Amino acid sequence: MDKLHIAVLMGGWSAERDVSLMSGKGIADALESLGHRVTRIDMDRDVAQRLAEVKPDLVFNALHGTPGEDGRVQGMLDLMGLRYTHSGMATSVIAIDKQLTKQTLVPHGIPMPGGRIVDTESLYARDPLPRPYVLKPVNEGSSVGVAIVTDEGNTGNPIARDATGPWQEFEQLLAEPFIRGRELTTAVLGDQALGVTELKPKSGFYDYTAKYTDGLTDHICPADIPADIADACCRIAVEAHRLLGCKGTSRADFRWDDTQGVEGLFLLEVNTQPGMTPFSLVPEQAKHLGISYADLVGRIVEEAMHDADEEAPV
Repeated sequence: MDKLHIAVLMGGWSAERDVSLMSGKGIADALESLGHRVTRIDMDRDVAQRLAEVKPDLVFNALHGTPGEDGRVQGMLDLMGLRYTHSGMATSVIAIDKQLTKQTLVPHGIPMPGGRIVDTESLYARDPLPRPYVLKPVNEGSSVGVAIVTDEGNTGNPIARDATGPWQEFEQLLAEPFIRGRELTTAVLGDQALGVTELKPKSGFYDYTAKYTDGLTDHICPADIPADIADACCRIAVEAHRLLGCKGTSRADFRWDDTQGVEGLFLLEVNTQPGMTPFSLVPEQAKHLGISYADLVGRIVEEAMHDADEEAPV
């Protein structure tokens, strides 16, 4: 493809800023190795002015969390008439919101945990679900603010106001039943599932620290699971990608109760801006298929340019 001027948008002010900077650096280096001209932008409140000055052919969105993953940056780029990678505004608005994602996918037969949104204040009076259960922010990614509430934990019963947890940060939380078993994830590139990885944290559960601290989690790629479970992960990931209208790459995260067979497999969420750090899951799965990091980045750029050309007014 033609050599482009690409602005890599990274950083920002979300809880995932540091991860975004790592992703952005890797992406920018890869783009330069492919011969593209790269402008690296650590997003601040003047990002629109900076992009207007730079006038890139394409924006590579390497932001994680809000506002780069929730539709706001996508809407800004749409208004500016700039091409960009990954999912558009409507998809991003839905996928960052775990409840909206369920409302979109479950009617189409995608298995997801039940649960409901609760006011944090109510947690101090009673549990919203039988223990163990999971509490998580409605619209954060990378397991930011996730807590597992158990009888054996130190949260109190009911949860104490001074106990450390997401209830101290968010006015509302999504409560879901805890699914015992194994953590699986499947990346999608375009319309192709790249494989299934099992994630085995060396302590605790697969939270933000375990995801982004090298050495804290073992990645088993490909996962040592039955063929029907691997096939189900790939099928569900591709279907969720399609139903949500994802572009570029996405990553579907699952819990699998291995005592229940395929009936124990549940999609937890779809990440529209999956990490691209040296130990991120999408590059790892791509590598297993013989797709280098630079080639992966190049394919994301090619799809973004192709989609932009198709959507351009005649």
